[in-house]
Amino acid sequence: MSNILVAKEVTKKFGDYVALQNVSLAIPKNSIYGLLGPNGAGKTTLIRIINQITHPDTGSVFFDGEPLQPHHISMIGYLPEERGLYKSMKVGEQALYLAQLKGLSKSEAKKRLKFWFDRFEIGDWWNKKIQELSKGMAQKIQFIVTVLHRPKLLIFDEPFSGFDPINANIIKEEIIKLKEEGASIIFSTHRMESVEELCEYIALLHESEKILDGKLIDIKKAYKNNVFDIGLETANGEVLMQELNEKFQLNKSDYNVSEKQLNFTVQLPSNDTHQILTYLSSIGIVNNFMERIPTASDIFIKTVQSKETHA
Repeated sequence: MSNILVAKEVTKKFGDYVALQNVSLAIPKNSIYGLLGPNGAGKTTLIRIINQITHPDTGSVFFDGEPLQPHHISMIGYLPEERGLYKSMKVGEQALYLAQLKGLSKSEAKKRLKFWFDRFEIGDWWNKKIQELSKGMAQKIQFIVTVLHRPKLLIFDEPFSGFDPINANIIKEEIIKLKEEGASIIFSTHRMESVEELCEYIALLHESEKILDGKLIDIKKAYKNNVFDIGLETANGEVLMQELNEKFQLNKSDYNVSEKQLNFTVQLPSNDTHQILTYLSSIGIVNNFMERIPTASDIFIKTVQSKETHA
Protein backbone atom coordinates (compact mmCIF):
# COMPACT_ATOMS: atom_id res chain seq x y z
CA MET A 1 0.00 0.00 0.00
CA SER A 2 1.34 3.45 -0.92
CA ASN A 3 1.43 6.27 1.62
CA ILE A 4 -0.18 9.70 1.54
CA LEU A 5 2.34 11.07 4.04
CA VAL A 6 5.78 9.95 5.25
CA ALA A 7 7.85 11.59 8.00
CA LYS A 8 11.51 10.60 8.21
CA GLU A 9 13.52 11.24 11.38
CA VAL A 10 11.76 14.52 12.13
CA THR A 11 13.20 16.56 15.00
CA LYS A 12 11.86 19.88 16.27
CA LYS A 13 13.16 21.95 19.18
CA PHE A 14 11.90 25.16 20.73
CA GLY A 15 14.93 26.55 22.52
CA ASP A 16 16.08 23.82 24.91
CA TYR A 17 12.72 22.02 24.71
CA VAL A 18 12.63 18.99 22.41
CA ALA A 19 9.13 18.67 20.94
CA LEU A 20 9.94 15.85 18.49
CA GLN A 21 12.99 13.57 18.46
CA ASN A 22 13.75 11.56 15.30
CA VAL A 23 10.11 10.69 14.65
CA SER A 24 9.42 8.56 11.57
CA LEU A 25 6.01 7.33 10.47
CA ALA A 26 4.04 6.51 7.33
CA ILE A 27 0.32 7.21 6.82
CA PRO A 28 -1.16 4.71 4.32
CA LYS A 29 -3.52 6.09 1.70
CA ASN A 30 -7.24 5.65 2.30
CA SER A 31 -6.79 4.78 5.98
CA ILE A 32 -7.76 6.24 9.36
CA TYR A 33 -4.52 6.61 11.30
CA GLY A 34 -4.67 7.27 15.04
CA LEU A 35 -2.05 9.69 16.32
CA LEU A 36 -1.98 9.08 20.06
CA GLY A 37 -0.04 10.18 23.09
CA PRO A 38 -0.29 11.97 26.44
CA ASN A 39 -0.43 15.76 26.60
CA GLY A 40 2.93 17.20 25.58
CA ALA A 41 3.97 14.09 23.64
CA GLY A 42 4.57 16.01 20.39
CA LYS A 43 1.35 15.31 18.49
CA THR A 44 0.40 18.95 17.94
CA THR A 45 3.92 19.85 16.84
CA LEU A 46 3.87 17.07 14.24
CA ILE A 47 0.45 18.20 12.99
CA ARG A 48 1.72 21.78 12.69
CA ILE A 49 4.71 20.56 10.67
CA ILE A 50 2.41 18.68 8.29
CA ASN A 51 0.33 21.87 7.89
CA GLN A 52 3.55 23.89 7.39
CA ILE A 53 2.68 26.17 10.29
CA THR A 54 6.19 25.37 11.51
CA HIS A 55 9.07 23.41 10.00
CA PRO A 56 11.30 20.61 11.31
CA ASP A 57 14.84 21.40 12.38
CA THR A 58 16.02 18.15 10.82
CA GLY A 59 14.36 15.31 8.95
CA SER A 60 11.96 15.39 6.03
CA VAL A 61 8.26 15.05 5.23
CA PHE A 62 6.81 13.71 1.99
CA PHE A 63 3.25 14.24 0.75
CA ASP A 64 1.94 11.75 -1.80
CA GLY A 65 5.49 10.88 -2.85
CA GLU A 66 6.78 14.47 -3.11
CA PRO A 67 8.74 16.57 -0.60
CA LEU A 68 6.17 18.59 1.37
CA GLN A 69 5.71 21.98 -0.33
CA PRO A 70 3.42 25.03 0.08
CA HIS A 71 1.04 23.96 -2.72
CA HIS A 72 0.20 20.81 -0.75
CA ILE A 73 -1.70 22.95 1.76
CA SER A 74 -4.69 22.99 -0.60
CA MET A 75 -4.75 19.17 -0.46
CA ILE A 76 -4.99 19.07 3.35
CA GLY A 77 -7.97 19.73 5.61
CA TYR A 78 -7.22 20.48 9.26
CA LEU A 79 -9.72 20.56 12.10
CA PRO A 80 -7.73 21.82 15.13
CA GLU A 81 -8.67 21.07 18.71
CA GLU A 82 -8.88 24.80 19.39
CA ARG A 83 -11.48 26.01 16.93
CA GLY A 84 -10.80 29.20 14.94
CA LEU A 85 -14.05 30.68 13.62
CA TYR A 86 -14.65 34.43 13.72
CA LYS A 87 -17.46 34.88 16.22
CA SER A 88 -18.89 38.13 14.83
CA MET A 89 -19.13 36.90 11.21
CA LYS A 90 -22.23 35.27 9.80
CA VAL A 91 -22.02 31.51 9.25
CA GLY A 92 -22.58 31.56 5.47
CA GLU A 93 -20.30 34.53 4.87
CA GLN A 94 -17.50 32.94 6.85
CA ALA A 95 -17.90 29.50 5.28
CA LEU A 96 -17.75 31.03 1.79
CA TYR A 97 -14.65 33.03 2.69
CA LEU A 98 -12.79 30.02 4.11
CA ALA A 99 -13.82 27.83 1.17
CA GLN A 100 -12.39 30.35 -1.29
CA LEU A 101 -9.13 30.43 0.68
CA LYS A 102 -8.91 26.71 -0.08
CA GLY A 103 -9.19 27.40 -3.82
CA LEU A 104 -12.90 26.95 -4.48
CA SER A 105 -14.77 29.44 -6.65
CA LYS A 106 -17.64 31.25 -4.98
CA SER A 107 -20.24 29.39 -7.05
CA GLU A 108 -18.68 25.98 -6.38
CA ALA A 109 -18.33 26.81 -2.66
CA LYS A 110 -22.04 27.74 -2.48
CA LYS A 111 -22.99 24.49 -4.20
CA ARG A 112 -20.94 22.34 -1.84
CA LEU A 113 -22.05 24.29 1.24
CA LYS A 114 -25.70 23.76 0.29
CA PHE A 115 -25.01 20.02 0.09
CA TRP A 116 -23.49 19.92 3.58
CA PHE A 117 -26.00 22.30 5.17
CA ASP A 118 -28.83 20.15 3.80
CA ARG A 119 -27.05 17.00 4.96
CA PHE A 120 -26.78 18.32 8.51
CA GLU A 121 -30.22 20.02 8.33
CA ILE A 122 -28.77 23.40 9.29
CA GLY A 123 -29.87 25.57 6.36
CA ASP A 124 -31.44 28.13 8.71
CA TRP A 125 -28.02 28.82 10.27
CA TRP A 126 -26.71 30.65 7.16
CA ASN A 127 -27.38 34.17 8.45
CA LYS A 128 -26.65 33.48 12.11
CA LYS A 129 -23.46 34.79 13.68
CA ILE A 130 -21.03 32.24 15.10
CA GLN A 131 -21.48 33.79 18.56
CA GLU A 132 -25.17 32.85 18.40
CA LEU A 133 -24.33 29.16 18.03
CA SER A 134 -23.60 26.63 20.74
CA LYS A 135 -20.14 25.07 20.82
CA GLY A 136 -21.43 21.91 19.15
CA MET A 137 -23.21 23.89 16.43
CA ALA A 138 -20.06 25.91 15.71
CA GLN A 139 -18.05 22.70 15.51
CA LYS A 140 -20.38 21.38 12.81
CA ILE A 141 -19.60 24.49 10.77
CA GLN A 142 -15.86 24.03 11.32
CA PHE A 143 -16.13 20.37 10.29
CA ILE A 144 -17.90 21.35 7.06
CA VAL A 145 -15.28 23.97 6.24
CA THR A 146 -12.52 21.41 6.89
CA VAL A 147 -13.86 18.81 4.44
CA LEU A 148 -15.51 21.11 1.87
CA HIS A 149 -12.62 21.24 -0.63
CA ARG A 150 -12.35 17.42 -0.63
CA PRO A 151 -8.71 17.23 0.45
CA LYS A 152 -6.58 14.13 -0.01
CA LEU A 153 -5.53 14.25 3.66
CA LEU A 154 -7.77 15.18 6.56
CA ILE A 155 -6.41 15.86 10.04
CA PHE A 156 -8.94 15.75 12.88
CA ASP A 157 -7.68 16.81 16.31
CA GLU A 158 -10.25 15.80 18.96
CA PRO A 159 -13.12 16.08 16.44
CA PHE A 160 -15.79 14.99 18.95
CA SER A 161 -14.93 17.59 21.59
CA GLY A 162 -18.04 19.52 22.60
CA PHE A 163 -20.49 17.18 20.87
CA ASP A 164 -23.30 15.33 22.62
CA PRO A 165 -23.39 11.56 21.89
CA ILE A 166 -25.92 11.90 19.04
CA ASN A 167 -23.95 14.54 17.14
CA ALA A 168 -20.64 12.81 17.91
CA ASN A 169 -22.07 9.73 16.22
CA ILE A 170 -23.16 11.81 13.19
CA ILE A 171 -19.61 13.16 12.80
CA LYS A 172 -18.16 9.67 13.28
CA GLU A 173 -20.34 8.36 10.46
CA GLU A 174 -19.25 11.23 8.22
CA ILE A 175 -15.58 10.47 8.92
CA ILE A 176 -16.16 6.84 7.91
CA LYS A 177 -17.91 7.98 4.70
CA LEU A 178 -15.02 10.29 3.85
CA LYS A 179 -12.61 7.39 4.22
CA GLU A 180 -14.84 5.19 2.05
CA GLU A 181 -14.83 7.93 -0.59
CA GLY A 182 -11.01 7.86 -0.73
CA ALA A 183 -9.78 10.32 1.87
CA SER A 184 -6.79 9.57 4.09
CA ILE A 185 -7.30 10.62 7.71
CA ILE A 186 -5.07 11.40 10.68
CA PHE A 187 -7.15 11.13 13.82
CA SER A 188 -5.74 12.57 17.06
CA THR A 189 -7.71 11.93 20.23
CA HIS A 190 -7.60 10.90 23.87
CA ARG A 191 -10.86 8.94 23.46
CA MET A 192 -9.65 5.38 23.15
CA GLU A 193 -13.13 4.04 22.38
CA SER A 194 -13.07 6.19 19.22
CA VAL A 195 -9.68 4.71 18.30
CA GLU A 196 -11.17 1.22 18.63
CA GLU A 197 -14.11 2.14 16.39
CA LEU A 198 -12.30 4.09 13.69
CA CYS A 199 -8.57 3.45 13.42
CA GLU A 200 -6.88 0.78 11.36
CA TYR A 201 -3.37 2.06 12.18
CA ILE A 202 -1.96 3.90 15.19
CA ALA A 203 1.23 5.61 16.30
CA LEU A 204 1.93 6.40 19.95
CA LEU A 205 4.14 9.35 20.84
CA HIS A 206 5.55 9.91 24.31
CA GLU A 207 7.94 12.62 25.47
CA SER A 208 8.75 13.66 21.88
CA GLU A 209 9.51 10.13 20.61
CA LYS A 210 7.51 7.53 18.74
CA ILE A 211 7.36 4.45 20.94
CA LEU A 212 4.85 2.33 19.03
CA ASP A 213 3.25 2.18 15.60
CA GLY A 214 1.60 -0.23 13.19
CA LYS A 215 -1.69 -1.88 12.35
CA LEU A 216 -3.92 -1.83 15.43
CA ILE A 217 -4.97 -5.46 15.00
CA ASP A 218 -1.31 -6.57 14.84
CA ILE A 219 -0.38 -4.49 17.88
CA LYS A 220 -3.25 -6.04 19.84
CA LYS A 221 -2.00 -9.52 18.94
CA ALA A 222 1.51 -8.59 20.06
CA TYR A 223 0.20 -7.35 23.43
CA LYS A 224 -1.89 -10.42 24.23
CA ASN A 225 -0.70 -12.16 27.40
CA ASN A 226 -2.70 -15.39 27.33
CA VAL A 227 -5.44 -14.21 29.72
CA PHE A 228 -8.80 -15.97 29.42
CA ASP A 229 -12.27 -15.44 30.86
CA ILE A 230 -13.78 -18.86 31.55
CA GLY A 231 -17.24 -20.00 32.62
CA LEU A 232 -17.52 -23.56 33.96
CA GLU A 233 -20.81 -25.22 34.89
CA THR A 234 -20.26 -27.50 37.89
CA ALA A 235 -21.98 -28.61 41.08
CA ASN A 236 -18.70 -28.48 43.00
CA GLY A 237 -17.85 -24.83 42.43
CA GLU A 238 -16.36 -23.99 45.82
CA VAL A 239 -14.07 -27.02 45.83
CA LEU A 240 -13.04 -26.59 42.18
CA MET A 241 -12.35 -22.90 42.71
CA GLN A 242 -9.72 -23.79 45.31
CA GLU A 243 -8.24 -26.55 43.14
CA LEU A 244 -8.07 -24.33 40.07
CA ASN A 245 -6.52 -21.51 42.07
CA GLU A 246 -3.78 -23.85 43.28
CA LYS A 247 -3.20 -25.11 39.73
CA PHE A 248 -3.43 -21.84 37.76
CA GLN A 249 -3.44 -18.95 40.27
CA LEU A 250 -6.72 -17.34 39.21
CA ASN A 251 -6.79 -13.57 38.72
CA LYS A 252 -10.37 -13.42 39.93
CA SER A 253 -13.19 -15.91 40.46
CA ASP A 254 -16.74 -16.27 41.72
CA TYR A 255 -19.27 -19.07 41.98
CA ASN A 256 -22.98 -18.57 41.27
CA VAL A 257 -24.65 -21.27 43.38
CA SER A 258 -28.12 -20.95 41.80
CA GLU A 259 -26.78 -21.30 38.25
CA LYS A 260 -23.95 -23.67 39.28
CA GLN A 261 -21.60 -21.46 37.26
CA LEU A 262 -17.96 -20.93 38.19
CA ASN A 263 -16.59 -17.82 36.46
CA PHE A 264 -12.89 -17.05 36.61
CA THR A 265 -10.11 -15.16 34.86
CA VAL A 266 -6.75 -16.81 34.49
CA GLN A 267 -3.42 -16.26 32.77
CA LEU A 268 -2.65 -19.64 31.27
CA PRO A 269 0.94 -20.91 31.25
CA SER A 270 1.08 -21.76 27.53
CA ASN A 271 -0.72 -21.27 24.24
CA ASP A 272 -1.81 -24.92 24.22
CA THR A 273 -5.46 -24.14 24.92
CA HIS A 274 -6.61 -27.56 23.66
CA GLN A 275 -5.00 -29.31 26.62
CA ILE A 276 -6.53 -26.82 29.08
CA LEU A 277 -9.97 -27.22 27.49
CA THR A 278 -9.71 -31.00 27.70
CA TYR A 279 -8.93 -30.75 31.40
CA LEU A 280 -11.76 -28.29 32.12
CA SER A 281 -14.22 -30.45 30.17
CA SER A 282 -13.34 -33.36 32.40
CA ILE A 283 -14.40 -31.49 35.54
CA GLY A 284 -17.44 -29.57 34.27
CA ILE A 285 -19.26 -28.07 31.27
CA VAL A 286 -17.33 -25.25 29.61
CA ASN A 287 -19.89 -22.54 28.79
CA ASN A 288 -17.41 -19.76 28.10
CA PHE A 289 -13.75 -19.75 27.06
CA MET A 290 -12.71 -16.39 25.69
CA GLU A 291 -9.27 -14.85 25.31
CA ARG A 292 -9.06 -11.32 26.65
CA ILE A 293 -7.71 -9.07 23.87
CA PRO A 294 -6.11 -5.84 25.12
CA THR A 295 -7.94 -2.63 24.21
CA ALA A 296 -6.30 0.43 22.71
CA SER A 297 -6.56 1.99 26.17
CA ASP A 298 -4.79 -1.01 27.77
CA ILE A 299 -1.97 -0.76 25.23
CA PHE A 300 -1.69 3.01 25.61
CA ILE A 301 -1.38 2.80 29.41
CA LYS A 302 0.95 -0.20 29.46
CA THR A 303 3.31 1.20 26.82
CA VAL A 304 3.54 4.67 28.37
CA GLN A 305 4.03 3.28 31.89
CA SER A 306 6.71 0.89 30.65
CA LYS A 307 8.52 3.76 28.92
CA GLU A 308 8.40 5.87 32.09
CA THR A 309 9.60 2.96 34.25
CA HIS A 310 12.65 2.41 32.06
CA ALA A 311 13.41 6.11 31.56
